[in-house]
Amino acid sequence: MSPAGCSHVNGYKVDNWKQNLRVIYQCFVWSGTAETRRLCSVAKSCICHMCGAHLNRLHSCLYCVFFGCFTKKHIHEHAKNKRHNLAIDLLYGGIYCFVCQDYIYDKDMEQIAKEEQRKAWKLQGIGEKYTTWEPTKRELELLRHNPKRRKITTNCTIGLRGLINLGNTCFMNCIVQALTHTPLLRDFFLSDRHKCEMQSNSCLVCEMSQLFQEFYSGHRSPHIPFRLLHLVWTHARHLAGYEQQDAHEFLIAALDVLHRHYDNGKKANNPNHCNCIIDQIFTGGLQSDVTCQVCHGVSTTIDPFWDISLDLPGSSTPFWPLSPGGDGSTVNGESHLSGSTTLTDCLRRFTRPEHLGSSAKIKCGGCHSYQESTKQLTMKKLPIVACFHLKRFEHSAKLRRKITTYVSFPLELDMTPFMASSKESRMNGQYQQSVDVLNNDNKYSLFAVVNHQGTLESGHYTSFIRQHKDQWFKCDDAIITKASIKDVLDSEGYLLFYHKQFLEYE
Repeated sequence: MSPAGCSHVNGYKVDNWKQNLRVIYQCFVWSGTAETRRLCSVAKSCICHMCGAHLNRLHSCLYCVFFGCFTKKHIHEHAKNKRHNLAIDLLYGGIYCFVCQDYIYDKDMEQIAKEEQRKAWKLQGIGEKYTTWEPTKRELELLRHNPKRRKITTNCTIGLRGLINLGNTCFMNCIVQALTHTPLLRDFFLSDRHKCEMQSNSCLVCEMSQLFQEFYSGHRSPHIPFRLLHLVWTHARHLAGYEQQDAHEFLIAALDVLHRHYDNGKKANNPNHCNCIIDQIFTGGLQSDVTCQVCHGVSTTIDPFWDISLDLPGSSTPFWPLSPGGDGSTVNGESHLSGSTTLTDCLRRFTRPEHLGSSAKIKCGGCHSYQESTKQLTMKKLPIVACFHLKRFEHSAKLRRKITTYVSFPLELDMTPFMASSKESRMNGQYQQSVDVLNNDNKYSLFAVVNHQGTLESGHYTSFIRQHKDQWFKCDDAIITKASIKDVLDSEGYLLFYHKQFLEYE
């Protein structure tokens, strides 16, 4: 299916197609009046016309009265034999195109689905599900007497929801899980802070707002993120299609589009002075110091970043020899096994001084001539959410491979040693304990981990997310299972998401 949408729906849009589609939604998907509820109860007992099963993701043909199960591909056989290209999922209401081999999005069909769903809610006394909340007088009185925030219990599953894989879209699903469990991002969207001024229906911020509503609505059935996929294909065309994509590339593309769509791009013209929610949470400042080896003059630049990409042992790039910790000591809360690599090791390598060599001489402002120099990266400003990208996929003219080196990472991380203000405490790239160990502003807690299983050519993404303190869950597309902290810390790790501790709350 192209980013513009499915072209095969035009063959269905003839005669009384709108009324026919409304009847299907009324009787088989949503149920409103007593009559449609009666028919719906019959529909729930509908069986596959081929095998007699009533489960296995039953779908209804949009062209004739035929039910077929999706799992055993009986609905596929019907579509091929009758050339009936469209069918509707009776559980979720999504429309599937057998030519595109995907659930599709059509504006007219989506409008009918929403209208019939609203009618059903109204007739059942539910009303609108996601309207802007304004407290009544009674609710204001209750809030005055109960000002404290409701505490989430350890058994609470609110916010946990699987995502249907729409065809090699696990790369998207794992990032959506991480973003929807980012504490401050969640609070922003659930407080209805986004006021869209875009003229079209192509705002990714609006779709993310709807996603948060879906995740925290209390529904447990898997969500189908077809609108999100369509918008991503529209605004990040390099990710369009059904080939396997990189989760890290999707994260950066999603943040970029959200950044541009926030307030219709009014504040996004200068990325260094943007105050959108994405930049408030994810943007940090990376300081680069280039030191002349002759006069020792320093040239400093500061660039914004959304993530930090870290080299790993085993890559073609020589890894800096590890110093402390190889003997079983603990650094930054990480227990070193013999010969193991830690996230702290990778950060020490990232922030070490690097000699640029005679082939990369720069013109020194002090010497006014080209001289050899050293370059060192440090953190000038830390973001609220720190994302670390472990560079597991190596691409070069001669080599394409995945690096499977295990890197241990801590539940709690102190970034103080890697700050620009702490440079003096590290001599020649060797680690020394910072005197500012009590700086809580630089301390982080792990809240999400994205993993990649398999090879570079054939793999699958999953994620671990922290529901609340010490409660972890594994998200594998539509399947959500409880996980232990050991499961999380023993995982291979591809993207690591940390949140500033002092801004977290239970």
